[in-house]
Amino acid sequence: MRDPYTILGVAKSASESEVKKAYRRLAKLHHPDRNANDPKAKERFSELNSAYEIVGDAAKRAQFDRGEIGADGKPKFQGFEGFGGGARQRGGFEQGGSPFGSRGGFDPADLFGDMFADAMRRGGGAGARAHPKGQDVEAVMTVTLADIASGTTKRVRLPTGREVDVGVPKSVTDGKVIRLKGLGHPSPFAGEAGDVLLTIKVAVDPRFTVEGRDLRTKISVPLIDAVLGGTVRVPTLQGDVDMNLPAMTSSGRSFRLRGKGLPGDASKPDGDLYASVDIVLPAADEELTALMRRRR
Repeated sequence: MRDPYTILGVAKSASESEVKKAYRRLAKLHHPDRNANDPKAKERFSELNSAYEIVGDAAKRAQFDRGEIGADGKPKFQGFEGFGGGARQRGGFEQGGSPFGSRGGFDPADLFGDMFADAMRRGGGAGARAHPKGQDVEAVMTVTLADIASGTTKRVRLPTGREVDVGVPKSVTDGKVIRLKGLGHPSPFAGEAGDVLLTIKVAVDPRFTVEGRDLRTKISVPLIDAVLGGTVRVPTLQGDVDMNLPAMTSSGRSFRLRGKGLPGDASKPDGDLYASVDIVLPAADEELTALMRRRR
């Protein structure tokens, strides 16, 4: 097998965070799900995982750097070139009673200790290193102001191809990130699956301007209603409602409809809706024109 440092593209002096960053980048690049048409993608991904299994584990990395294990993670049996030579023996064994001797720095206790430690790591025993999580996935969910007001559920197609139903929190705001646990890429080492980081994008509603939890809207009012007063329709997220307009209402005057803004949460009350009056004049009205001339 190739050198694991070469596979990961890092130097032997690379820090643990640099190794992890390199692995995450390459795993995302070579993941079979993203390379369905490449028959060698699985092979590259497997090679990458094997390399990270050594370099990403502090104990195995130290063993590899000392030459105690190979690129495949298996122990290298060293120190046999002078087996039994130059030492007083009894029945083919050295004086110390070990058939392996002590030359070349090899001690069978070290070998069995390393093998036991690896087995404990794989089996999740005491001192085991947690298996790396799978890759997180980033996605965007577009919602409307009406979706937020009603707290509806929307179906979202993730980059992994999976479709999930996501409840729209009533207190959500544009740009908020929701974490969906365990819905990301699976771990290549049988660890936890990654998460989905779902960014909320609030679609523009031409009827409203958003100011925190409050909303602003404009209502067109005929001149006669502005002068004499009357009932006008005001759009809200829950549907149009009637509002009593007082006589002699000027253009630009705002009226507050309490609780008709965006929903709040435990720490914030529901927002309000501010309806601003926009007086609409008739295209032509001789009586009105004559009246205004007399008033002038």
